[in-house]
Amino acid sequence: MKANVERDDLRLEKEFAAVNISDPEFCSDLINGAQSFGIREAHNQAPNGVCLDKIGNGSYIGMTPHPDGSNRVFLWNQQGKVWIANVPEGESNGVLELDESKPFLDITDQVLFGTQYGLLGMEFHPNFVNNGRFFVSYNCDKLQHSGCSGRCSCNSEVYCDPATLPVESGIEPCQYQTVVAEFTANGTTSTPSMAEVASPLEVRRIFTMGLPDRGVHGGQILFGPADGFLYVMTGIGTHRGDPYNFAQNKRSLLGKILRIDVDQRNEAHIQGLWGNYSIPRDNPYNNDKQLAPEIWALGLRNPWRCSFDSERPSYFLCGDAGQDQYEEIDMITKGGNYGWSIYEGPFPYKTSNATKESTWSSSNSLIFPVMGYNHSEADKAIGSASITGGYFYRSHTDPCLYGRYLYIDLYPDGIWSGTENPENSRSFTSSKIPYRCAQDSPIHCESIAEDVVPDIGYVASLGEDNKKDIHILTTTGVYRVAPPSRCNYHCPKERIVASKPPPSPPVSFSGKLWDSAKLFALLISSMMLLLLSLV
Repeated sequence: MKANVERDDLRLEKEFAAVNISDPEFCSDLINGAQSFGIREAHNQAPNGVCLDKIGNGSYIGMTPHPDGSNRVFLWNQQGKVWIANVPEGESNGVLELDESKPFLDITDQVLFGTQYGLLGMEFHPNFVNNGRFFVSYNCDKLQHSGCSGRCSCNSEVYCDPATLPVESGIEPCQYQTVVAEFTANGTTSTPSMAEVASPLEVRRIFTMGLPDRGVHGGQILFGPADGFLYVMTGIGTHRGDPYNFAQNKRSLLGKILRIDVDQRNEAHIQGLWGNYSIPRDNPYNNDKQLAPEIWALGLRNPWRCSFDSERPSYFLCGDAGQDQYEEIDMITKGGNYGWSIYEGPFPYKTSNATKESTWSSSNSLIFPVMGYNHSEADKAIGSASITGGYFYRSHTDPCLYGRYLYIDLYPDGIWSGTENPENSRSFTSSKIPYRCAQDSPIHCESIAEDVVPDIGYVASLGEDNKKDIHILTTTGVYRVAPPSRCNYHCPKERIVASKPPPSPPVSFSGKLWDSAKLFALLISSMMLLLLSLV
């Protein structure tokens, strides 16, 4: 089995050199008979398909809407460049407008780029339109990048000595670091929201942590819409099985969701913090003194793409990439423990970690996924999977998707749709629904089967613009959810406006005179013919 895993890793290193893959570490031994957690949505209740428009050819790892509320978005690649793009109107048949020669931000000289590494997250301060502050999450190599220096996340406090970790492929433990840094859009314009370029010089280093290994490590950052605090997603930082039990260790920041205050920085001098921030007073460590103060939730393996529901900010969902058999969507709550590596989704994984280092109490406190799927359900041909968390669909472009939570796999042979029933119950059913590109898509989509499934490539992320339209970012381009009727999918809620004939061109005054003259001449001719016939 180890040989299979190593062979898969080498294959994926080559295939995904240009885009981060949320988790390229797979196992070929699958439990094919296991069923997905939760209840399956009845087929006749789910939309019969998702229609897509291809609106861009570039390969990007992330998207976030412009804070000014316009049709602009920020797109970034893993190498370290960020661009501003104009999103076309839905029925304009337009494409993304951006100039790749003029990035908004270029920090490629600071970023460690590789299969698991790069510029992984970007987020704008809630008051960006006034203060111009934004934040970037990326990786660096302390042997190559000046200023790349932080504490090692494997230390005696978490029962791990970096000196005992093996050197892997020439990479020393904690040689690679994960960084959250603050930048500014001020300086080139008096109005931050109008800035077309930002300085590549960091304003402030917020957070730096040395990674123990070359394994999965999350990387997304988000501001909470209700509280204004910065949430930082971290993976376990190691490969198979979480051998040091980082995810369950309450003193480790690995395998966690962190919550920090980047506005109040008066605690930066206090020993124990990992950077220039303070701790929100209502973080769960106040109730559990064993927890590191930054921790908001624990027991995650590799949280890959999280989002807050734009209509219900208390709904905070994350995709957590599995290892051997299960991919999960978790609803994140304060102090929640999501089970890794005691459980992988709903299945026991390594129950010995329940008591290892005395960091965990009982299985009654674990929170299981609200949605998910087995690897065998994601792609039967490849037999492996890696989840990408998504969004609650709040656009009216496809009314049959409204209110559903959309998520997808690295190997996208369908789009997963989760429905909460009853509303606000936090109980979901889910189903995988097909997709295709509209025949009149602004950019042609290649197909892997005639007129059925577009070959959209490997999925890096989902994105949402200010109109709440959902975009899929892949190795082949940018795709946007379009009205279902464009792909001949039936949605009874869709209001299809009948096409009207084009209006006649306006007639000038001289044209009207000429038409009157012709009519008068025709009447005279008709009268002459009538008179001649009577003679």
